[in-house]
Amino acid sequence: MRLKSLLASSLVLYLFVSVQVTSAKPNRGCQFPAGLSDEVSKRFPGTRLVTLADLDEYDRKLYKKDHGLRCPGLVKVNFYGDGKPTWALVLIAGQNPRRKTELVVAHKLDKDWDIRSLESTDGDPVVWREPPGKYEGLDDKTIHATRPVVVLCYYGSSTIVYTWNGKEVEKVWVSD
Repeated sequence: MRLKSLLASSLVLYLFVSVQVTSAKPNRGCQFPAGLSDEVSKRFPGTRLVTLADLDEYDRKLYKKDHGLRCPGLVKVNFYGDGKPTWALVLIAGQNPRRKTELVVAHKLDKDWDIRSLESTDGDPVVWREPPGKYEGLDDKTIHATRPVVVLCYYGSSTIVYTWNGKEVEKVWVSD
């Protein structure tokens, strides 16, 4: 009986320590995929990924509500529909209020990365993916995405959806 009690206590202690160690690990969500950091720094020197710390308190709260602790500047997305590793990145450079932002799609092709800029602007937008579907814009433009889309969102301002139609990138403003 005493052995069972000791084993049970040890198990509880082990589980408690395991949970504490696991939860103490740093959030690694805002790190570039292997090999991409060097390519991005060559093409966009002085930039870095948007992180939760870059967002103001209100925007951070909105992002966390829908996306948890994921990186607001990095999302894996099958943008081209070929299953190859593809990432949408929001890169920032400079300091507020003159911070510059670049939305980039990086597509792994064999050994090299094909990096395409989709949008240059300012501020601190966030990025995520949505499934294929119909996206209606404010200007009566509609896109019918057959692949997952990239969403660039400026909370309280605008949201833009980007899709690859097989030949080029299309975009539509879905809110303003």
